[in-house]
Amino acid sequence: MKRSVIAVTCFVLLFLSTLAFADTALKYNVNGSSNWVPYYIPDSPESPGILGELVPLLLTHANIKIEKHNFPPRRTNYALDSGWLDFDFVSPSWFPHDDLGEEFVQSSAIIAIEEHIITLASNAKDWQSNDSLKGQEIGTVGGYLYHDDTEFTRVDFNSERELIKALYKDRVKAAISGDLPALYWAKQLNSPITLAALHSKGHIVMRLRKEHAALLPRINAAIIELQSNGTITRIINKYTQQAVFEHIEQ
Repeated sequence: MKRSVIAVTCFVLLFLSTLAFADTALKYNVNGSSNWVPYYIPDSPESPGILGELVPLLLTHANIKIEKHNFPPRRTNYALDSGWLDFDFVSPSWFPHDDLGEEFVQSSAIIAIEEHIITLASNAKDWQSNDSLKGQEIGTVGGYLYHDDTEFTRVDFNSERELIKALYKDRVKAAISGDLPALYWAKQLNSPITLAALHSKGHIVMRLRKEHAALLPRINAAIIELQSNGTITRIINKYTQQAVFEHIEQ
């Protein structure tokens, strides 16, 4: 009899918990830098970028409601730490020792991502190792995370676009950027740059506040589904083909 009562109680608690999660709307900020092409593309509802398109699709497949906000990059991390936002998308490679912090859990890997030291071709020989960053003033994007930014002096700019311009104005000799945004803005500005040393390499994951950790199995199942049916690959290809970049520029 006791076992029956316990089993029924557990079932009721599980049922109530499921109902609570069904009504939960997770708050997030799809912004990053307003120039983080091709991951986010502002003012382009039909082609919002890789993550701009993937995030609502992923959470729909996980049957989780979402509530979109529009914080600037500099406020996003504070908003997450304070609980104003519930999740974002980051790469553990951006954090010291790949540690997202004790307040968060992370999903399965979603898409691969790289960032490089970027510089002008004439300076590239001086930036072939991450050791060259030590003690130097390095161009960064305000609000972005860099796993080793205690090793150098950050010179924050508003976006990847501004990093390219800063290199040409000789405000910094080198900067750190994702490879795809750097190459896009270099082409857009007709200002060629060189991808020097690889700064970090990893995968983008969902960084979720740990009070929502019970939702991770549904999120990870949705990631597996979208990977196995080719949806994630299709979205990545859509935004990394040359024709899409040319369309964005028009």
